[in-house]
Amino acid sequence: MKKIVAATLLALGLAACATTEPKDETRGWTVEKLYSEARDELNSGNYTRAIKLYETLEARFPYGRYAQQAQMDLAYTHYKDGEPEQAIAAADRFIKLHPAHANLDYIYYLKGLVYYNDDSSVLAKWAGQDLSERDPKATREAFLAFRELVSRFPDSQYAPDARDKMLKLVNALGGHEMHVARYYMKRGAYLAAANRAQSVVKEYANTPFVEEALALMVSAYDKLGMKPLGDDARRVLALNYPNSAYLQKAWSVEEMPWWKFWK
Repeated sequence: MKKIVAATLLALGLAACATTEPKDETRGWTVEKLYSEARDELNSGNYTRAIKLYETLEARFPYGRYAQQAQMDLAYTHYKDGEPEQAIAAADRFIKLHPAHANLDYIYYLKGLVYYNDDSSVLAKWAGQDLSERDPKATREAFLAFRELVSRFPDSQYAPDARDKMLKLVNALGGHEMHVARYYMKRGAYLAAANRAQSVVKEYANTPFVEEALALMVSAYDKLGMKPLGDDARRVLALNYPNSAYLQKAWSVEEMPWWKFWK
């Protein structure tokens, strides 16, 4: 009798679990329907639902054009949902799985956008703070992604905008280096300041910071008692910027956070 009661209770428990299990409404859906529904959710801004549907599609139909499109859409959906790390992971996964895909240019562009917007979104939070110890990693990663795009796909429809953003990114990176050089000057680390300024001249020659970088080098070498190096820096400054105000007045610290040059 006890065995019968136990078996009955077990059966009732299993039945209760079965009735409370969430029903999978996508059971039996075709790949076309799954993709269509996921796309509709994406376009409607229901990103969490869209992500779930794309992942379901890829799990059930891992091969073919719908699976590949779902992988691309998944990267974009994470980007729109404010999940940059997941977006980058999805983009990198697609690049690894489909290195010769016809839409690879789009993935590199999307990857660049994720880093580009991720970095610019936090710039306002950094306003007024000391950035000398911050490494603008997202800026560099955005530049590398856009560079990969324009190098491999120069005729891509995304290439013009990528090139435009690359110019802004280079200016931001040059501005960051200049900010660090100013930081070292303010603290009397003159050799470190001169080295940073020199990197601006060498690596960011087309940015608006070269003139100040040369002037800072003149001042830093003067502080260090390295007159020949200071004279060389001044000669280059006079040759390239004959009307520079720094030729009349020595360089001095001007607070100009590098993030202002982002725009």
